[in-house]
Amino acid sequence: MGYAVHSLFYTLQGEGARSGRPAVFLRFAGCNLWSGREADRATAVCQFCDTDFVGTGGPGGGRFAEPGQLAAAVAAQWPGGGVPYVVCTGGEPALQLDAALLEALHAQGFEVAVESNGTLPLPAGLDWVCVSPKAGTELVVVAGDELKLIYPQPGAEPERYGHLAFRHFYLQPLDDAQRDAHTRAALDYCRAHPQWWLSVQIHKDLGIP
Repeated sequence: MGYAVHSLFYTLQGEGARSGRPAVFLRFAGCNLWSGREADRATAVCQFCDTDFVGTGGPGGGRFAEPGQLAAAVAAQWPGGGVPYVVCTGGEPALQLDAALLEALHAQGFEVAVESNGTLPLPAGLDWVCVSPKAGTELVVVAGDELKLIYPQPGAEPERYGHLAFRHFYLQPLDDAQRDAHTRAALDYCRAHPQWWLSVQIHKDLGIP
């Protein structure tokens, strides 16, 4: 079956608990909440996604037949030194990330993180699990390292998630035409509910790919 990868690139983590950390981003093609095509946005479960995950034509993207082949491509992106770190994202990485690929990435010495919408099971043994819930969905991943909620989302209020077994809880302002207002609202919510911390997208502000 293999793996369809939209893009594979080295950068800095731009948001959440590990913001600023050097990382290889392994962006899988495809998502279960939106086709990625503008013609389908109005009927998508998630209507605010701003990530290109369609096809395999991004930098470093392509189809990889075997887990070892993809893990080697990930390793080739790492410059050396430090603790090798890969963020598996998408789209929705749980559609493709499996135990065999996780084992191959670990064999290359990588610490493996995932950023998921939490609606599909994840393989055991991940080193960092970040879930970003979307309104209108049911979470099957209800524990992990980081819950990062885009805010505001009618139907996905923070109160729905604060009881879950995550180590960190983040609000990230919705990046649309009302971004400044959303940021102020997120700041106010975090001040009033200190379980929640603010996440800002430094990669957008600094122009980091």
